[in-house]
Amino acid sequence: MRVQLRKGLRSIRLRDLGLVMVGMLFFALPARADVLINGAGATFPYPIYSKWFWEYRQVDSSAKFNYQSIGSGGGVRQIIARTVDFGASDAPLTDAELSKAPAKLLHIPTVMGAVVVTYNVQGIATGLKLTPVVLVDIFLGRITRWNDARLATVNPALVLPADDIIVVHRSDGSGTTSIFTDYLSSVSPDWKQKVGQGKAVRWPVGLGGKGNEGVAGQVKNTRGAIGYVELAYAEQNKLPYAFLQNQAGHFVAPSLETTTAAAAGATMPADFRISLVNQPGKDSYPIAGLTWILLYQQQRDCERGQKVVKFLWWATHDGQRYVPELLYAPLPADVVRMVEATLKTINCEGKPLLVSQ
Repeated sequence: MRVQLRKGLRSIRLRDLGLVMVGMLFFALPARADVLINGAGATFPYPIYSKWFWEYRQVDSSAKFNYQSIGSGGGVRQIIARTVDFGASDAPLTDAELSKAPAKLLHIPTVMGAVVVTYNVQGIATGLKLTPVVLVDIFLGRITRWNDARLATVNPALVLPADDIIVVHRSDGSGTTSIFTDYLSSVSPDWKQKVGQGKAVRWPVGLGGKGNEGVAGQVKNTRGAIGYVELAYAEQNKLPYAFLQNQAGHFVAPSLETTTAAAAGATMPADFRISLVNQPGKDSYPIAGLTWILLYQQQRDCERGQKVVKFLWWATHDGQRYVPELLYAPLPADVVRMVEATLKTINCEGKPLLVSQ
């Protein structure tokens, strides 16, 4: 009896020891850790990027994005310095900027959007129309009151107040500014010569606001103000925006349809660096633009690089279904096919990071 008991106790101890060892092995296995991916740049696409980062956690819960919405200028500087995994810009890099990068940088278009002219004019909740000449003269400081005869001529149905016009512009390096000044330069040789186009320019008049958020806030809180922001920021702040006269002579409002129309006649180059402002077509909104993720073709960290590339594939495919609800226009199908080919060239240690798409 005692022998059997000793055998039974020894059997139990061995079984318990086995369970303990299995438990130790289980807890010794590394937990699936988050992979932190750092990005910085444009405020223009920040609403859709935030949405994408949230939704993508359902696809890959280990991919954790830290995106700093600091403006395109900051994003360009940081990706060139390689202090982030990706940059973001609403202005394509110039050849001079690309030459400063330590390796080949790619432009990956993500969405299209409209830069709107928003305003805070007493008694005018909607319906303000602006021609290219009038818009240029406002931002040059030549039209200084809302009841100026040139504004009244374009808007005969509106009662315009005698308030001063307060111009609001970006104070930081901005792709939104680049799109806006690209448009003004395209319609006015005078603007092109005196001010020019770029992420940061020497403004003739006005107050500065940081980011699309800062400009929207300044306009909302300043009677008589006029400024430029991405469409989603105007909608979020319940700000009105102007109908702009396009190249065909039609006054059009910014929308998904008019932004898409602006891109319809454009031929996309292989490197995706293109301007969509002042495009032909009766329905084309004149201040439209692409926004890009900036990414090195040769990635140094294979794990993070693969995470970013897989996210971009998702964003330019499944992620496009979230685009219209945030007032951006999806990428055209032919552009998506070009993006696919470009993403397949991104590699690490000589091996492509997309192997099963």
